[in-house]
Amino acid sequence: MSGVQNLTIVADDADMRLDRWMKQKFPQLNQIRIEKMCRKGEIRLDGGRVKPATRLVEGQNIRIPPVPDYYEPKQHSERRISAADEKLIQSCVLYRDDHLIVLNKPAGLPTQGGSKQTRHVDGLAEALKFGNDEKPRLVHRLDKDTSGVLVLARSRKMASDLTAAFRHHATRKIYWAVVGGVPTPYLGEIKYGLVKAGGHGPRGEGEKMHCVHPREVASTPGAKRAITQYATLYRVASRAAWVAMEPVTGRTHQLRAHMAEIGHPIIGDGKYGGSGQENLGDGWGAQLGGMISKKLHLHARTMSFEHPVTKQPLIVHAPLPEHMQNTFDTFDWAPHMAAEDPFEELR
Repeated sequence: MSGVQNLTIVADDADMRLDRWMKQKFPQLNQIRIEKMCRKGEIRLDGGRVKPATRLVEGQNIRIPPVPDYYEPKQHSERRISAADEKLIQSCVLYRDDHLIVLNKPAGLPTQGGSKQTRHVDGLAEALKFGNDEKPRLVHRLDKDTSGVLVLARSRKMASDLTAAFRHHATRKIYWAVVGGVPTPYLGEIKYGLVKAGGHGPRGEGEKMHCVHPREVASTPGAKRAITQYATLYRVASRAAWVAMEPVTGRTHQLRAHMAEIGHPIIGDGKYGGSGQENLGDGWGAQLGGMISKKLHLHARTMSFEHPVTKQPLIVHAPLPEHMQNTFDTFDWAPHMAAEDPFEELR
């Protein structure tokens, strides 16, 4: 067991999340232990309490309580990546160079570990080293049931550059979804703010984001402004529509909460659309019934940004997951039918 340590954040570690920095410096600590140390105030940043997701700044002082010198039992019990999982995650690679990797994340695979989640992209990234000493780092997230473009950095410096690009909205993300009913106007912008509502269970499982009218965001504790642009591409009578969405802000569950708020929940979204509500043509309801899958129909289709090293534009398109492709086939839709930029009229 080590004693209390006081360390200074160096330039190479700047902009890292505290929990990731802790796991890099003290691999014997798992995520749950680090979160507990933060909650109890055992870890201090410049003398104050700190959250696991806090971004570190060069020159800050971090106080580390005594930590064990050995790997915790839970670390020993973690499974090695199976051959099947290695093949799966490598098959998801859409783009790779010396600096970054872009995946088409499967629906149902979490981006990171959490409550009852032991198989996730962050863990499977060990199979994405491709000759590097370190596994690639996550720089953003997708919900567990959302598929599509997910970017990983192959070095700490690239992770910092890409994280900054995401934070300063220097990337464009276009999502495709199938929603209940047909949004009107066909091209529009949703500006409801979002506030977190606590879920059930000791770790807040099941928490949801509630929409707040734009006029009430400033006066609602914890609410944050959120903006989503949407474009209705094709429809099936009044039952369902293929919608493109671009999040101007990047809030938790933003697209799902926004579409439900305007009365057109994403198909398969039991959290925001109600798993027992079938769409009967009035726009409301998260299930279409019949042959249409009950899985979430939300896909991160396209991401475009300037490559931090080459300075060339990089545009990546992710093929649809099987359940959404089946829905598209049922409705006679095809990816080539969508405009390259559905939001050109809004620019």
